[in-house]
Amino acid sequence: MATGSHLLDVAIIVVTTGVVWVGSSWLESASEQLSEYYGLPQVVQGSVVAAIGSSFPELATVVFAALLTGQLGLGVGAIVGSAIFNVLVIPAAAGIATEDDIESSRALVYKEAQFYMLAVSVLVITFAMGVIYYPDNSVDYLAGTVTWQLALIPLGLYGLYVFIQFQDTADHEADPESAQDVDARRQWLFMLGGLVLILVAVHELVASVEALGEAFGIDQFIMGVTIAAAATSLPDALVSVRAARDDRGVASLANVLGSNTFDLLVAIPAGVLILGEATFDFSMAVPMFAVLTLATIILFTFLRTDLQLSRTEAAGLLVAYVVFVAWVVLETLTTVVNYLPNGRV
Repeated sequence: MATGSHLLDVAIIVVTTGVVWVGSSWLESASEQLSEYYGLPQVVQGSVVAAIGSSFPELATVVFAALLTGQLGLGVGAIVGSAIFNVLVIPAAAGIATEDDIESSRALVYKEAQFYMLAVSVLVITFAMGVIYYPDNSVDYLAGTVTWQLALIPLGLYGLYVFIQFQDTADHEADPESAQDVDARRQWLFMLGGLVLILVAVHELVASVEALGEAFGIDQFIMGVTIAAAATSLPDALVSVRAARDDRGVASLANVLGSNTFDLLVAIPAGVLILGEATFDFSMAVPMFAVLTLATIILFTFLRTDLQLSRTEAAGLLVAYVVFVAWVVLETLTTVVNYLPNGRV
């Protein structure tokens, strides 16, 4: 009976991942069309509109994890794992799927990538402040509580990010002909339909991932970093690969960085605000944030080289993600590698 239940959970994860894919494709297509309708520049399309749309599964994961479990371990794990997936796998997939190198830009490298690294730093600082000022002494590992007041710090930084992006919008001259072929009302309906599909699918996805984690004794954070992250990151992959094939390399890469920025600065604080406060295992989160920082530095270096991402560099990103997954598997299933805290993986 237990085995049958586990197989059902696996089937639910597979099906809901497909539903998330469909809902996100509606959402992304509508976001792109509406961006053209309202005359937004390509970098804003990728880093704000498309990024928020493709990040909706991660946001829903955090919200449902908070509502269903009363904790954010699964949700935060999904965000961090999704961020690593986005930085390494999505640019790799986009680079391999296209014949030519993906073009970058100085605005993407020096604004988007660096602001994203700032977002990672601010979130780690927010967690650290929770450990310093609101330590959780009821557990035998390093943990702290992030209050709703602390959650306002990353949210405030995202407000600055949006302000900067729309300053770029003010200087942009839109093509009036591109808006004439867009049925705005139809695209808004597609967007709402995609949101509904994603909400329903992610609700079931979170419940099944949590059930599998409990059945096999795997930490919620690890389940989020691996299974939930890959499932919710598929929409980002779809958007970026399609944009790269359409010779919109800047939008393709900006979507990755903008999506991660939204996830870190909005999705995680949203979960904290729902719960009022949330306790985090700092000793588990920091190694993952270190991996995320390293992955971001690798991507930043590749993008800065000749302001493009070659197929060789794309393959290097994919190899780096395989190494990351292998590390997590070894940490979870063996004692050969033991860099994460003992007894909670």
